[in-house]
Amino acid sequence: MINAIPWWMKIGLKTVWSRLPVDYSFWKKLGLFRHGLMDKPDYVNKVFSMHWNRVQFARKGGGCSAMELGCGDSLASCQVAKAFGVEKYTMVDAGPFASMDMALYKSVARKLRFNGVAVPEIDECGSVPEMLQRLNAEYLTAGLKSLRAIPAKSVDFIWSQAVLEHVRRAEFFDTMKELRRIMRDDGVASHRVDLRDHLGGALNNLRFPEKAWESPFMSSSGFYTNRIQFSEMLHQMRNAGFDAEVIGVTRWDRLPTPREKLAREFRAVPEEDLLVNGFDVILRPA
Repeated sequence: MINAIPWWMKIGLKTVWSRLPVDYSFWKKLGLFRHGLMDKPDYVNKVFSMHWNRVQFARKGGGCSAMELGCGDSLASCQVAKAFGVEKYTMVDAGPFASMDMALYKSVARKLRFNGVAVPEIDECGSVPEMLQRLNAEYLTAGLKSLRAIPAKSVDFIWSQAVLEHVRRAEFFDTMKELRRIMRDDGVASHRVDLRDHLGGALNNLRFPEKAWESPFMSSSGFYTNRIQFSEMLHQMRNAGFDAEVIGVTRWDRLPTPREKLAREFRAVPEEDLLVNGFDVILRPA
């Protein structure tokens, strides 16, 4: 139902809904606010496998440390990571969005094992903290502050799926610098970035001037993206100390939102940038 609502109406509704005294889990059940699909067994295995299989790094054979940025509604990726030989796994998000229901993770484990994925047995775990301890995993929920608490050069592999576009614009470069700081010199990162607006899959987020879009009122309403364009995002990654290798780009054939409808600061952005709606990038220490 929510997908049939016009983008401009979604802004109004989500702005109101996000301020009601209702727990996030309620909105998630209705499908109105949702942080990804990482609670779906097949999806979490598919996404982790995709990022893992397209990179190589020194300790990939065993005993490595991995980190997911923006795990969203589920901690199930720590189960899959263990099946791939990850020894230490860290999940960092901007808030405590993940389910704390052990029944979910036990169900994920059963379904994945049935499909041939050798995830660890967690039936004896009575709580999520107990599961995390058993899997040598941790869940940090203070965003950039959490990244700053991770020891330098302690992570071999970092990955994210449609997360970097949600990092606050004012924190993006600092986030990239922290990711470089915690990565080992022979480590690697794999990121999928979705540059579409999260209202209607177009460029409606570029209609608003920066002062309005970055205001606390708008940025806390459940549809925020940082609106950093393709070339600028790569530039910031490289300035943070990474060698950025773009391995895939998806584009619109034509602008989905007319240029004249964009805020003044975006009207001069080259069309080749505006046409990019997503990309995959591998980051290594420069």
